[in-house]
Amino acid sequence: MNYWYEGNLNENVNRREKDGVVYYIRGMREVDGRRMERYGIHTHFVEEGESYIRLIQDYVMPLYQPGDILSISEKVIAMCQENTVHMEDVEVGWLAKLLSRFGHRTKSGIGVTEPHKLQLAINMRGVPRVLFAAFIGAFGKLIGKRGLFYRILGVEVAGIDGFYEHSAFDTYHRMATLTPKNPDRVCQRIEDKTGIPAMIVDANDIDVVILGTSLMLRSTADDILSEYIRDNPAGQDDECTPFVLIRDIGDAEAERYIPKMAIISE
Repeated sequence: MNYWYEGNLNENVNRREKDGVVYYIRGMREVDGRRMERYGIHTHFVEEGESYIRLIQDYVMPLYQPGDILSISEKVIAMCQENTVHMEDVEVGWLAKLLSRFGHRTKSGIGVTEPHKLQLAINMRGVPRVLFAAFIGAFGKLIGKRGLFYRILGVEVAGIDGFYEHSAFDTYHRMATLTPKNPDRVCQRIEDKTGIPAMIVDANDIDVVILGTSLMLRSTADDILSEYIRDNPAGQDDECTPFVLIRDIGDAEAERYIPKMAIISE
């Protein structure tokens, strides 16, 4: 079952501050016998070309405790890498316009109903593979299996994020971020520079994909890492919490947390 929330997850009752850094309690999840508490760290809106190391030093290090895991939104890394595409640089062809009419729109985003996004998929994978994926995806819907389109085209296409006129941020109305380059290497650089084990994730209110991890996390299965953030504690609106610290609190009492009322869907 998927959960969607009306608006921003940053409830004032869950707001905390330490050493000038604002963060929000995101609740505790018990995974594989471990009680993992999550903290969504509030940042400024990250622009293209910023340093992810500097961001982590400024926002995460003041809160970090040995043993913590850092979950990082793929979008913020793509912005730092300037791995983006602007709408005016995408020439939409007739096929993208046609296929986008049959795309599936979800509560977590516009999918491939936006022609520019679909054109990027065609540019990346080519017409034959996109047509094949569209055919299989349509067939999958008939038998109740969704997501086959992206499964065929891969994480790079699934990771196209943006060109969304209803985004909480004006920047993403006419710009898309792509899947981060060398995510394992980025995570390892973060671990080497800061000592924090890190993972880069593509998470929304439907699914979680682990794109990269640092060495200290390689012994933990991706399925377990995904479960730590299965409910998407970074949020899907204008939270500006791209960094989520995950802490094993053992038998300690969890921080008081008042969850936002969820809209329960399929």
